[in-house]
Amino acid sequence: MRQMIEKNFDISFIADLALREKQIQQNYRPVIAVHKWFARRPGTLFRSLLLSEFSSGPQREVFYQSHNLAGKRIADPFMGGGTPLLEANRLGCNVLGYDINPMAHWIVREEIENIDLTEYRKAAEGVLKELEAKKGHLYRTQCLLCGSTAALVKYFLWVKIHTCTKCGQDVDLFPGYLLAEDRRHPKNVLVCAECGELSECSDRHAPGSCGSCGARLSIAGPAKRGSCKCPNCANRVTYPNNKLGPPRHRMFAIEYCCFKCKNKHMGRFFKKPDENDQAKFAETEAAKQRIDPLFVPTEAIPNGDETDRLHRWGYRHYSEMFNTRQLAGLEFICGLIASQPSERIRRALATNLSDLLRYQNMLCRYDTMALKSLDIFSVHGFPVGLVECESNLLGIVDKAKGTNVGSGGWSNIVEKYVRAKAYCDNPFEIRHFRGSKTRVPIHGEWIGRSKNGTSATESREIDLRCGDAAVADLAPGSLDAVFTDPPYFGNVQYAELMDFCYVWLRRIINEHGFFGEVSTRNSGELTGNINMSRGLEHFAAGLSAVFQKMAIALKPGAPLAFTYHHNKIDAYYPIAAAILDGGLTCSATLPCPGEMGASIHISGTESSIIDTVFVCRSKGVTQRHLLADDPDSVAGLVNDDVLRLRDGGVTVGVGDIKCITRGHLVRLAIWHLHRNWDRSIPTAAKLSAVSKEIEKMGGQLAIERSLLGEPVLSMAGAGTGTSVPVFASVP
Repeated sequence: MRQMIEKNFDISFIADLALREKQIQQNYRPVIAVHKWFARRPGTLFRSLLLSEFSSGPQREVFYQSHNLAGKRIADPFMGGGTPLLEANRLGCNVLGYDINPMAHWIVREEIENIDLTEYRKAAEGVLKELEAKKGHLYRTQCLLCGSTAALVKYFLWVKIHTCTKCGQDVDLFPGYLLAEDRRHPKNVLVCAECGELSECSDRHAPGSCGSCGARLSIAGPAKRGSCKCPNCANRVTYPNNKLGPPRHRMFAIEYCCFKCKNKHMGRFFKKPDENDQAKFAETEAAKQRIDPLFVPTEAIPNGDETDRLHRWGYRHYSEMFNTRQLAGLEFICGLIASQPSERIRRALATNLSDLLRYQNMLCRYDTMALKSLDIFSVHGFPVGLVECESNLLGIVDKAKGTNVGSGGWSNIVEKYVRAKAYCDNPFEIRHFRGSKTRVPIHGEWIGRSKNGTSATESREIDLRCGDAAVADLAPGSLDAVFTDPPYFGNVQYAELMDFCYVWLRRIINEHGFFGEVSTRNSGELTGNINMSRGLEHFAAGLSAVFQKMAIALKPGAPLAFTYHHNKIDAYYPIAAAILDGGLTCSATLPCPGEMGASIHISGTESSIIDTVFVCRSKGVTQRHLLADDPDSVAGLVNDDVLRLRDGGVTVGVGDIKCITRGHLVRLAIWHLHRNWDRSIPTAAKLSAVSKEIEKMGGQLAIERSLLGEPVLSMAGAGTGTSVPVFASVP
């Protein structure tokens, strides 16, 4: 029986590649820059899974070779950002993808569809030219050093303000006064609490006095734990207060770029906004009263696990998450895009606008160390900070170098899109050797329906469907493999977050096949959601329905492989139940980095960067040494994985060990349960059966004690070379 992933997957090699990719994913897989999607898994991982199954030879060799898997049909029932499908398409496979979220459908189509880059560049640069003529003056400021009024604003910085209920004065809600650290700027930059001027100091612990008014400088701000003392009357102002409506803001600082002074100035350029800066923003406030926008969304923000945070701050409509300068600029760009005569170019530019939104809103924050804007989705939610960052809408291009300065502007988005589409025509891999890295072109591979968008005879089937894979009508034995990255229960609220972009995009693109509904939310979405009463049983039942459909469509013995991790063991029970309901068993669980350790949403926690790849089949074998039924034996299997990950350069933490452990426990529970599994019993009973089976093996805590509290066993049972048949019938 051909069972190649289990035999060929090189954990150490792929762990090294995946870990490096996740540090700066767009450099390894530029195609993902077409549009933001959440928690994308490494493309190197899915390339390796495909090659492990369908090619022969050591992974360290075949990975950098060109391949053509023409005729293979690969499906992804939860395509999300499209990584498995992109990798399969690039290797020559025919691909079939499903997603219930119309934004996912749209994004994957835009990633994989060919485009004339020359025509695209012309249109995108035309938008920038029109934008400069109409809105460019709003992003210029006077340089403090040379007096030039042509200096370009990179970022406007705003602080939230509340009105004191006692004296009526506006109170700045500063959590701290440190604007910039001395990492990428020669000194620390602080805001004076008294006069608002900016001062620089070498020692944050002894910042000294304001160079303008002489007041004592401070790092700590007055706003903390939901309250702030009014500097006028000492009354405690509490926040957030949704009765006051959406938050108000005051512009307090600007980071700008002056090309005249750049070569003779050390570090960044900062200033307190002057009268002209304030007047330019007031201009947009006045213009708002005279404009009846066509593209600015009017939709209310629905309740939800993430959106309720916005409601607590008084946001009720999506349009309230932007200031007037942003709304005016975005409205103008939308109008230019809508008037494009070419449908393909119009869709590409609309995708650019949708991706731009994450930087052009009043929930972006300023990174005081990296000195850049953190987009609204830098964490997988809607973080509402007290200090917000407004990026230059146009973007800043250093014409001498031909590169962008700063982030979050139209030129930044266009540059990323061009790189993404150039990569589709000429993909590459990055090889690391003895401290250096080399870009390796993979000649003969490409992403799209046809090579470089031509009418060449060689083409690939691309079938993307906006719908629920649980109701898919697929012929038995029609798939060579299923590779997917399903929702990780409640880790990301995809629809709640993507609605932020969707409400704009549907106004520009009138394609009801994509944008007929007012929201991307769907009762069938497989994410845990307290607000929508979607728990583990909903997740388990939905996942089971999809896996059953895929199992029927797979050729006998063909793999269904997917990535998964979660911080709680009970979130794994639906995975086991779905595999068993599909008449499948799990022949291997493989660890691989799936997150970047420095990601804002997991940094400093015990969350894992390691995913488990579950490899499932209807027929096959599993190695005898991979079977275990007591804590010490399972601990040995986990230790084996840890050693291989460490060989790949991964620093394995406590959270990682826990996730690897959960993967093995679920695999073993499936092994013990599959012969007598009854898919007709209630979902709750299925989850309970999985839980009890895991407890029979000692449970997660006993294994963790063996791993973390006592000397860890090494390579338990390895090297026996024997196999145990796995039998499970397709339903």
